[in-house]
Amino acid sequence: MTFLDRLVAERRAEVAAARKREPSLGAALRDAPAVRPFRHTLVMRASGGHVAVIAEVKRTSPAAGPLADPAFDPRTQALLYAAAGAAAISVLTEPRHWGGSFEDLRAVRAMVKLPVLCKDVIVDEYQVWQARAAGADAVLLIAEALGDAELERLIDLVTDLGMEPVVEAHDTVAFGRAARSKARVIGANARDLRDPAVIDRSRARLLHTFVRPHQVYVAESGIASAADLVELPARVDAVLVGTALMRAADPAALLRTLTTAKRSPVPAGRVVVLVDHDPPAQ
Repeated sequence: MTFLDRLVAERRAEVAAARKREPSLGAALRDAPAVRPFRHTLVMRASGGHVAVIAEVKRTSPAAGPLADPAFDPRTQALLYAAAGAAAISVLTEPRHWGGSFEDLRAVRAMVKLPVLCKDVIVDEYQVWQARAAGADAVLLIAEALGDAELERLIDLVTDLGMEPVVEAHDTVAFGRAARSKARVIGANARDLRDPAVIDRSRARLLHTFVRPHQVYVAESGIASAADLVELPARVDAVLVGTALMRAADPAALLRTLTTAKRSPVPAGRVVVLVDHDPPAQ
């Protein structure tokens, strides 16, 4: 059994238990804040040859270990990211391996005006409802964790709730499925969630030809400096950065170097322009 297989099994069991504890999220969904435009914000921030950076809040990760002390306040980190130029904020909600929670997401969403991405191993519609109830503006879906029918059903649900589905993959076949899906934002994850110790920084370059013109393309994992942006293909629109920011002595300074870095000219024929991640397995 791969690490991703174990993650999927764990999340299915945890979601089943959560559904028993709280069968209906109707009231929470009605009280949820209005959705902020995730994709549009990335497109606007990436104009002028700069990357749009999705800055991630997480307490720990399977690959890096603990990233924050027990007194860590995700709201403080989110405010720092917002002030330093992040286009959006990603919040881990997977509890067992990333130490995340929907409480973290809710706290971050209430503290900043940026769109917020729910980062988790989503395997059930209930998690999508939880994400919206907590204030998420976008939801990550991992192509390798979902069959074709499951992926399309979850994309439709995320969209129906007004949020932006972000479909990521590491594997070539799975990425092809992501690119052919209805998702308007897709990500190439350098980290292989089947084995979190494996990171292949060439994934964004190897997979970029699958991306359709209207899709926003996100490079996830392995971005630690402005120099890393140079290695990305011009087709990349955004980067998702988590571990490097959480480990940095001065995360605001690092974030500013990423948001102000100039990219190569955007190739002709693009419908949208853009330029981040650590998936739930950084």
